Amino acid sequence: MKHLDESTRVELEAAAFRRLLEHLDDNKDVQNIDLMNLAGFCRNCLSKWLVAAAETRDVTLDYETAREYVYGMPYPDWKAKYQKPATQEQLDAMQAGEQRNKDQA
Repeated sequence: MKHLDESTRVELEAAAFRRLLEHLDDNKDVQNIDLMNLAGFCRNCLSKWLVAAAETRDVTLDYETAREYVYGMPYPDWKAKYQKPATQEQLDAMQAGEQRNKDQA
């Protein structure tokens, strides 16, 4: 994508991010713990990344506002409607992933 001008590149990246959010919204059955175990990030991470990006530009964006944008609704509402209790298998996989990350640091 080096051949693209900066503005076009940013627009394409933004469109891809919006499509990712749409995809996650269409697949609410995909739990955050599964995302963390498979990809090392989840919806909450995306929210934190938005806040961090805003901070680098001296833009005020609080975490809860970012989460509402990522989840498409207030997080407590999403959690009550869609988040399932983690299984022991999911928790074990998350712990193993955390250990791998520590070992690689």
